[in-house]
Amino acid sequence: MKENEYTNRFTLCNVRIVLEDRIEEGSVVIANGLIERIDVGSKAESGADRSVIDGEGGYVLPGFIDMHVHGGFGADFMDASRDSYDKITGFHAANGTTTMLATTMTAPKSSIEAVLEAAAEYRSAGMPYAALHGVHLEGPFISEKWPGAQNPAYILNPQLSWMQEWAERWPGLISQLTLAPEKEGSVETIAWTSQNGIVTACGHTDALYTEIEAAADAGLSQAVHTYNAMRGLHHREPGTLGAVLTDNRIHAELIADGHHVHPVAIRLLVAAKPADKVILITDAMSAAGMPDGQYELGALPVIVKDGVARLAEGKALAGSSLTMIGAFRFMLEHTDLTIPQISRMASGNAARQLRIDDRTGSIAIGKQADLVLTDADLNVRRTWVQGRTVFARKE
Repeated sequence: MKENEYTNRFTLCNVRIVLEDRIEEGSVVIANGLIERIDVGSKAESGADRSVIDGEGGYVLPGFIDMHVHGGFGADFMDASRDSYDKITGFHAANGTTTMLATTMTAPKSSIEAVLEAAAEYRSAGMPYAALHGVHLEGPFISEKWPGAQNPAYILNPQLSWMQEWAERWPGLISQLTLAPEKEGSVETIAWTSQNGIVTACGHTDALYTEIEAAADAGLSQAVHTYNAMRGLHHREPGTLGAVLTDNRIHAELIADGHHVHPVAIRLLVAAKPADKVILITDAMSAAGMPDGQYELGALPVIVKDGVARLAEGKALAGSSLTMIGAFRFMLEHTDLTIPQISRMASGNAARQLRIDDRTGSIAIGKQADLVLTDADLNVRRTWVQGRTVFARKE
């Protein structure tokens, strides 16, 4: 059985369909890259115009949307090459991701521009695996006090003129900007980026509670890798974390791998935030999908041991080797959340932040067939982007 690119018509039958608020057993009909029909309780049969894929009782989920990912399978988005982008998007598609943001590092302006150009070319030339929706600029407008695995040599105050220049050169490409709101020029930059459709996030920041609130007033709407590389919670100064936990204008990214955030802190986050305000991300680096060893992140040496990436000097966590399906399973094991609730955190919430929820992020008639088929244990069997197979596990 083969599906023809974008003109296919087939049915996923005998599946547990993960909708936004429930799970239904039945089948999903895909036609021309879109979800044509959802049949609850039905048993599809082969026909002259339709192929049937038996899900064998597994789950069909909306494809995962990763807003914060640096690389995978030995490649980094900072490589700014099509070969690297194929490796990254192919690896993450095999783990259920259908949409992602190419995330940069704190680097010279020319290096960031190389990524913007490469991402624009990659999107225009056709993407064989997970789709690059845009670029997430993580820095260089961050705090010297909280560099994490970012290269401190290139940290700057926000440069609004750069953002305006890049938006003019690559219209609609920049989807997210991460900065430290306490830095000079931040509020002005936040106001401009948010007004121009760019998700603006705090991260690598030493901001006080009042500084985050002022940033949210200006349009800040997200926090990157919550708990990590930010001023923590103190009972007399709630800090960045206190604002993120209590201000529901702010979406909270979460690396759910058990290394970046303790399970108890994860449960605290999901108890504090509304279910539609938590966004699972991987923050994966090039070592994702690769064996332990020596790697680089932002031109800094990284050592990966037992799947945990740390800077060779200072031992700070340096991205992750996480996949979205791995984060999904971790949340299911370590919280009381249901599969539909976790699915929203892995897909729907990011889709709404990126303003693409009209076409992806959930399973609904008329939306793109960006789907993941898993077995009963949530191991990925197959991934589709707009109804086109981008990964199929060898059975």
